[in-house]
Amino acid sequence: MSLINKMLQDLDARGTPDGRGDAAGIRSVPERERGVSRALVFGGAAGLTAAAIALGWVYLKRPAVPPVLVSVASTPVLVPVSVPVPAAVAPAPVVAVEPEPVFQAEEAAPAPARLPVADMRRIKEHPAKPAAAPVMKTPALSASERIIDGKQVTPQQRVENEYRRALAQLQDGRVSDAMLALQQTLQLDARHQGARETLVRLLLEAQRPDEAARQLQLSLALDPKQPAQAMMLARLQLDKPNGGAAALDTLTRSLPYASDSGEYHAFLAGVLQREQRYREAADHYQLALQTAPDNSVWWMGLGIALQADNHPAQARQAFERAKGLQTLSPQLQAFVERKLVQLAAATAK
Repeated sequence: MSLINKMLQDLDARGTPDGRGDAAGIRSVPERERGVSRALVFGGAAGLTAAAIALGWVYLKRPAVPPVLVSVASTPVLVPVSVPVPAAVAPAPVVAVEPEPVFQAEEAAPAPARLPVADMRRIKEHPAKPAAAPVMKTPALSASERIIDGKQVTPQQRVENEYRRALAQLQDGRVSDAMLALQQTLQLDARHQGARETLVRLLLEAQRPDEAARQLQLSLALDPKQPAQAMMLARLQLDKPNGGAAALDTLTRSLPYASDSGEYHAFLAGVLQREQRYREAADHYQLALQTAPDNSVWWMGLGIALQADNHPAQARQAFERAKGLQTLSPQLQAFVERKLVQLAAATAK
């Protein structure tokens, strides 16, 4: 308030005749003009008071920022000398310099323009979420692929690799390791016939027929279209007491897939003959001979089945054909000759 008092005193000194201002050359003016001058003086003082109050309000309400200098210039307006009264001093416009915004370290750059209050409130209540960085996913291997020695292999390649490893161990004489590798191969692919047949052969050589028969049964259960394995299993079953029925069951299930195999028909005929089913045996011998007419052993088998089924004439023809081929072993050749003598004696009676 001392600044305001000083300005008022200065204005009063300039506007009164007994003030200390320079009164030389100032003439008396009528009372009307003098009254007008006082009004102007008090009006200017009121303006300065309002400006000072505004400056104080701005100073009290400013934000906590470094102090900013506010320049307030008060320049009196000079009137010509001919005017008898001093001109009122108009206050210069007050220029408020807005302090620069202070940004936190995490802000990237100042906004180019101020946002409305409503927008600022909405931004504070619902701040924008940072965009999630793209996640690069490594392609996962499918369930059917594996990595072995840094290489991606398929299940079939794994099977073949395991089978080759078993064969390599067998070649090195490591039979036990080879059998384990073959079993591992079959676990990966139960239909791998190469591994199955090799394992069965090794089991038979190791005098383990029960395990061999079990492997063959597993194989035929998965795929009965394997006549060779059916015959192998039937031979193992025939070695068991009363194994003829099991052998016939095995051969019958695979018979539809061996209709063109003479060896299969002849083997089945021998099993039927062992089970005293002679007529069926004779039928299968005849089917077998259609594929190999010069097989003397099968002719001998046909003669035995026909003789047992009470067909002596047909049996004699079959034995004569077997003898005439001259391919039988000496033991079998002697057997056929004895049969011919028996049949000749029976016919003579």
